[in-house]
Amino acid sequence: MSENSSLVGALTTPILADHRKVTFYAAILMALVVGGALAFEHIGGFIPCALCLEQRMPYYVGIPITLLAGVTALFSTPALITRGLILIAGLLMVYGVYLGTFHSGVEWGWWPGPESCTTVADGLSGDASNLLGDLNAKRPPSCDQAAGRFLGLSFAGWNVIASAILAFFTLRLAFRTV
Repeated sequence: MSENSSLVGALTTPILADHRKVTFYAAILMALVVGGALAFEHIGGFIPCALCLEQRMPYYVGIPITLLAGVTALFSTPALITRGLILIAGLLMVYGVYLGTFHSGVEWGWWPGPESCTTVADGLSGDASNLLGDLNAKRPPSCDQAAGRFLGLSFAGWNVIASAILAFFTLRLAFRTV
């Protein structure tokens, strides 16, 4: 049997009991990662750049897909559907690894960022009468400046790690037969 047909065979293998709970765990972990990013923005005051916002997209799409995979596993939907949804979530996390790696490279100056990343954040004027004008004038920070580093990694670098872990586990789950 060729490797290609064994992968398709794995996708049609009946769902294991583990699939039901692990898919929900994956969705919770995805929600925690993007929730952490939102907390740093709204509670911590870190203004995300254009690439930071783009790195959230795989999570925003992946969470409902992973939840749907968990629901299809609970209702004994054909394995191909459940495993296919888990596979899509895994591929979204692989895309998240790419986005985080690209953004990290921009921060380290290894390659240039897109044109939309060249603006720098402006401060608020402090005048309450001009609050709406200040909000409209607010510009995201430049993508080549890390907002901060923890253990040598920026938020983008940590996103690479989180996305890679989630990609590994979701892809493994999609093809797991025992």
